[in-house]
Amino acid sequence: MIAIGSDHGGYKLKEEIKKYLDEIGIEYKDFGTDSEERTDYPIYAKKVAEAIVNKECDKGILLCKSGCGMAIVANKFKGIRAGLIVNEKEARFAKADDDINVITISGNNTSIAEAVKIIRMWIGTEFKGGRYQERIEMINNIEKENMKQ
Repeated sequence: MIAIGSDHGGYKLKEEIKKYLDEIGIEYKDFGTDSEERTDYPIYAKKVAEAIVNKECDKGILLCKSGCGMAIVANKFKGIRAGLIVNEKEARFAKADDDINVITISGNNTSIAEAVKIIRMWIGTEFKGGRYQERIEMINNIEKENMKQ
């Protein structure tokens, strides 16, 4: 199950991504927003991150104008590894090497076609494990040392 959320800047792209997920039979839960009316991205990044942390969803997709703000908020949660992804090559490396569980995408700078390529690659790529898992453990230890919850 994928958690998906956007602010007003990512709303149109989010709606197109939902159509793609429906086409390929991937379940998702939409955490908003529901229009292009101005709203604040931290609200939706928090909802998506909490859904993953609470195991309601397995991974997440977040969209705002730049994609950066969503990544900043999502990475404030233990266990979230979010990254701004701009093309399918980055999506492959981010999943294979870093096992990112949340991708953020720019609603301003990403076409529907490119967003679909990014998501397809991210979903279809397996985490390598091995030395990369050791790095994930290092990240987990840093979280334990520096995050309160």
